[in-house]
Amino acid sequence: MTQHTATRDTAPGAPGPEASGAARCPADGTVPGQDGQDGQEVAELSPAVHAFLKALASPARQRVMLLFARGAELTVGQVAEATGLAQPRASEQLAELRRGGILTSRKDGKTVLHRADKRASAAALAELQAYLQHCC
Repeated sequence: MTQHTATRDTAPGAPGPEASGAARCPADGTVPGQDGQDGQEVAELSPAVHAFLKALASPARQRVMLLFARGAELTVGQVAEATGLAQPRASEQLAELRRGGILTSRKDGKTVLHRADKRASAAALAELQAYLQHCC
C-alpha cells in the first residue's frame, strides 16, 4: 500500500522533513503502524480541543487571556478597561474563552468574576501535544 503524505513548503534549497528524519503528516489521515503497515487511524481532536483552539485564534482574545496570567479574577468591566474593548465586545471575548476552557467564572453576589482555568487548559494542551506527536 502506498502512503500518501502531505508536504510542507520549504525555502528553495532547504532540506525537507525527510532529510532530517522528521515524520510527515499523511494526507489520508493514517499513520504507519509500528510494524510498518499503513492504515493505523489517527485519533480526532475532541470538541473541547477544537473550542480551545478557536478561543486562541483571535488576537483580541489573546490580549484578554494575558490579563489572567497571574491568577487574577476580573470582571467584564475590568477586562474592557484594560483592553480598550467596549464592554459588550469584552463580554463576547470572555464568553468565547469560557467555551474554549481557558477561563472559568463564578458569581460573587451580582458580580461575575472570571479567572484562568489552568486545569482545563492543561488538559487541552496535553491532548493537542499527543495528537501532534503522531504527525509533526
